[in-house]
Amino acid sequence: MTEQLIPLVQVGDLHKEFRQGNIATLALQGISLQIQRGDFVAITGPSGCGKSTLLNVLGLLDSFDSGSYQLSGIDTSTLTVDQRSKIRNKHIGFVFQSFNLIDSMTVFDNVALPLLHRGCGKAEVTEKVEHALTAVDMAHRSAFYPNQLSGGQQQRIAIARALVGSPDLLLVDEPTGNLDSKNGDAVMQMLQKLHQQGTTIVMVTHDHRYSRCASRQIQLLDGQIIASGQKLEVA
Repeated sequence: MTEQLIPLVQVGDLHKEFRQGNIATLALQGISLQIQRGDFVAITGPSGCGKSTLLNVLGLLDSFDSGSYQLSGIDTSTLTVDQRSKIRNKHIGFVFQSFNLIDSMTVFDNVALPLLHRGCGKAEVTEKVEHALTAVDMAHRSAFYPNQLSGGQQQRIAIARALVGSPDLLLVDEPTGNLDSKNGDAVMQMLQKLHQQGTTIVMVTHDHRYSRCASRQIQLLDGQIIASGQKLEVA
């Protein structure tokens, strides 16, 4: 079977439980899904339904209790912590709602971090960082620091950092949650452009306007998929 025919993401009967003392919370209950290369998937649902937990599992930031998760044909259930870190660095880009930029580092250095963890040389780092910043229209801010930028600009830098390593999968957690409507619209237009250029995107959002920008929607409730398709009418 060729790489093109293998789903980029293949999840089967995934369960995840959180425990606090004697209290157990079932965050994910039997999640099964496939994501093909080139998809743009929006995960929606009310607060506490498991959206961010699912995204963290897909991003190898969190483990799962039972079920299966294959990324690019790799079985992630048996990976060590170091292996998960290497797979995440090579295959996954993650954009956080709170940006997670390092204030003491310039825009250039923030974006370069994933490449430095790979051990890339200086010339390769410079070329790829400049390319990523150009893709998000922020090359002119490379010497700035995060606290010198607006929220919308910081989110663009966060997206550039996620893209700089050419990941197979871009995971985006509430990308407009800390932005006003103007900047939120601009970020969504950028994500749509990246999707049109072939980037595979999985986005968690509570905003139904933005979820409709995706090519597929998955709706969660109480840790379960209750609807999935290209067009969902969300109440």
